[in-house]
Amino acid sequence: MASRNQNRAPRSPSTKKEAVDEAPYDKRRRLAASRMTGAQPGNSTRRLPFSSVNNRQDASAAADVKSVEGSDNASVEFTKDEVEALLNEKLKSSKFDTKKRLEQLTDHNKRLKICIKWFQRAEENSLVEQEKLRTALECSEKKCNDTEVEMKTKIEELEATSFELRKTIVMLEEKLANEESDKLDAINLHRREKEAREAAEKLQASVSAELEKAKQEKLIADQRVSTSEDLYERAQEYNKSLQQYNSKLQKDLEAASESLKRVEMEKLAIVENLGTLRGHNKSLQDQLISITASWDDAIKQKESLANELKHIRVELQQVRDDRDRLVKQVQEASAEVEKFKNVHGRSVAELDNLSMKSDALEATCSSQRERLCALEVQLAAANEKLKMADFSTSQAREEFEEQKKVVQELQDRLAETEIKVVEGENLRKKLHNTILELKGNIRVFCRVRPLLPDDGVGTEKAVVSYPTSTEALGRGIDILQNGQKFPFTFDKVFSHEASQQDVFIEISQLVQSALDGYKVCIFAYGQTGSGKTYTMMGRPEAPEQKGLIPRSLEQIFQISQSLKCQGWKYKMQVSMLEIYNETIRDLLSSNRSSNSDLTRTDSGTLGKQYTIKHDANGNTYVSDLTIVDVCSIKEISSLLLQAAQSRSVGKTQMNEQSSRSHFVFTLRISGVNEGTEQQVQGVLNLIDLAGSERLSKSGATGERLKETQAINKSLSCLSDVIFSLAKKEDHIPFRNSKLTYLLQPCLGGDSKTLMFVNLSPDSSSVGESLCSLRFASRVNACEIGIPRRQTNMRIADSRLSWIERKMESNLEEGIKSKVLNVDSVESWDSCFNQATSQGSPIVVHFTASWCMPSVAMNPIFEELASTYPDVLFLTVDVDEIKVASRMDVKAMPTFVLMRNGAQVDKLVGANPDEIKKRIDSFVQSSRVYVA
Repeated sequence: MASRNQNRAPRSPSTKKEAVDEAPYDKRRRLAASRMTGAQPGNSTRRLPFSSVNNRQDASAAADVKSVEGSDNASVEFTKDEVEALLNEKLKSSKFDTKKRLEQLTDHNKRLKICIKWFQRAEENSLVEQEKLRTALECSEKKCNDTEVEMKTKIEELEATSFELRKTIVMLEEKLANEESDKLDAINLHRREKEAREAAEKLQASVSAELEKAKQEKLIADQRVSTSEDLYERAQEYNKSLQQYNSKLQKDLEAASESLKRVEMEKLAIVENLGTLRGHNKSLQDQLISITASWDDAIKQKESLANELKHIRVELQQVRDDRDRLVKQVQEASAEVEKFKNVHGRSVAELDNLSMKSDALEATCSSQRERLCALEVQLAAANEKLKMADFSTSQAREEFEEQKKVVQELQDRLAETEIKVVEGENLRKKLHNTILELKGNIRVFCRVRPLLPDDGVGTEKAVVSYPTSTEALGRGIDILQNGQKFPFTFDKVFSHEASQQDVFIEISQLVQSALDGYKVCIFAYGQTGSGKTYTMMGRPEAPEQKGLIPRSLEQIFQISQSLKCQGWKYKMQVSMLEIYNETIRDLLSSNRSSNSDLTRTDSGTLGKQYTIKHDANGNTYVSDLTIVDVCSIKEISSLLLQAAQSRSVGKTQMNEQSSRSHFVFTLRISGVNEGTEQQVQGVLNLIDLAGSERLSKSGATGERLKETQAINKSLSCLSDVIFSLAKKEDHIPFRNSKLTYLLQPCLGGDSKTLMFVNLSPDSSSVGESLCSLRFASRVNACEIGIPRRQTNMRIADSRLSWIERKMESNLEEGIKSKVLNVDSVESWDSCFNQATSQGSPIVVHFTASWCMPSVAMNPIFEELASTYPDVLFLTVDVDEIKVASRMDVKAMPTFVLMRNGAQVDKLVGANPDEIKKRIDSFVQSSRVYVA
């Protein structure tokens, strides 16, 4: 090994360094970058420290070779620091000691080879481990994919099972609803069957009574037959007539039996039709009319039979007189014959003549006798007819009375049902208004105008329809366009049949709010020619066609007059303006300007400037606007006429009288109660917006074109405001137009606002109608906040009594009850002491919310409080105020009557008549009652 290196030239340090760097660069880089802490965890105890290798540098070559050969098979581990130290190791021998340097290099190379082999083994182990890990990862991924596929399959199966279960639940719910409906139908059917059974029993009882009556009549008839037989035995000449009379009675009996059977059949028919008859009031009334007519016919028939009977009796008397006269003549003739037989000298001719005369008289007597028999038969038949007529009349009268009772009962039920429906509708309206006020939504009413002659015939049925379901009845409207139906729902929908009065009834409560101190705004929106001006103004000269503005003002003046008796005084101010081409015009000004807000007079001086201003309280004012104090509806009517004459109106292709401006009517109401010093300030804004229109339909040019553009722009700004409110944006563009800026308090949540969307039923206007309805739906969805009532109350003086403070509190809260509720023991003591010092009579109602008789006495107690204004009426809830023991109250309701701090009388129990009697005596006198 030494001889092998002798022929080599000595290497410089740089050459040595290059020799050291002969190892592959990528391996050295991996060695330097890796942290070699051990290839196998189990061999970590066999690690040879690198320092021990360095300590053997001075050993012999043979020993080095053996140690190296022995270490080739040994498991040697290196750390990063050791590898770096090995790579950076420098030779310490002299430059000129070649042999020593060679040995050091040889040893260094051996150690490098050991390190390289160890690294190769570690790398191989790492590759094997990576392959194992990769195989395990692939297996795990495969298992994960299989698991994921299996889970997806299970999820799909579970979703399908869940869907089937939902369908089953829906089917079960429908089945349950059907069963409940069938149950209700069965209950109703059972009730109807029960009612029909009761009616049938009543009818059967009446028929049984009639049958007994018929049997009695039959017995009477049998007695008459026996009497007739006796008469037949005594007088054979009447045998034939009596037999005929008997046979007739038999026939009448058979007829009575048939009539009874017919009555039974009619009874069955009546029982079958009873349920239907109870549900059809009109048919019953028709039947009542027919029964009345038949009753009248029976009465007339009875009268005619009575007249006929009377006539027959007169004829019978005449026949009897004739018979007696003839018998007398026969007797006289017989006497004469005997006389002539006794007298001789009479001629045979005279005798024959007398014989012939006698035969003739006998023949006449026989004919008269037969006629008498026939008349007696007719008399008997007439008597039977009269009895039958009386029976039919009584039966018809009973049926009439029964049907009359049924009709009256149905009418009473119908009246009660109508009252309940009206009360329910009123309650629904109040609750709906309360909900809307709490939500703060803008209320929207929809009105469809009638068809005009220019619109064509029958187009409304094809365009506008109204749903008949209970939920949408009176609140829904459907628009049909190109075969597609668009449903909408609002707070109220008026069809073309609704009158002005019907419309006003729905907003009357809203108008009343202006007198109560609220700001109220009602405006009409819709395309031109849809009936906005008719809805708001109508035709004041025709009482039935007055619009909302005249009717609202009439109601306000009427109610303000009725409130005078309660101490209220009102002051009312009116202003009217129009917004024309984004310019405010004063409709009540004598010198109205029409060019701009800032105008100049003929002399060149500056004119009026109409500027919209909002104060801190949310009130809106227009500077320089004419405001007129009004005291009657007559004054306002003249002002409305003046404003109507001054308003801008023009003709377009869509409307002969098209409003070219937005009309704003404002009524400011200031009220004060002199007794309570309460003040209210209300505002009523009634706005008739100009109609939106399309230039392609209106055909506007020139000045009309400018007006149309201004109208559409302001309505577009209104739409932007509504969209911003619906989205609850921070910035609402009220200032984009004068219309929206004027309506800012109404749309900003400080007012009760209602919008009328007017529609035209013409099929050519269905596009505009859809746009109007969609806009109205957005308006209805806007929540603008809860309106505030503007009232001012004097500060409660601490010296005021509890009674006065309680009354003022009730008035402020709108409670009209004259019964004061004691809500604390301190209130009871204060009230008791004040009433004692003033000597005021007191009636105390000790009640409890769980005691139904006591709760039922509350309305009666209110009525008594109104009847006796000089008596102080108090209510005390024994569960809340523990003062019942002071008055020895042990049961509810208990009424205690007191004067001058002493108990005068006490009544236990809910007896309205007795409590009224005792209070009346308590007021009239001061004598003590014994409890």
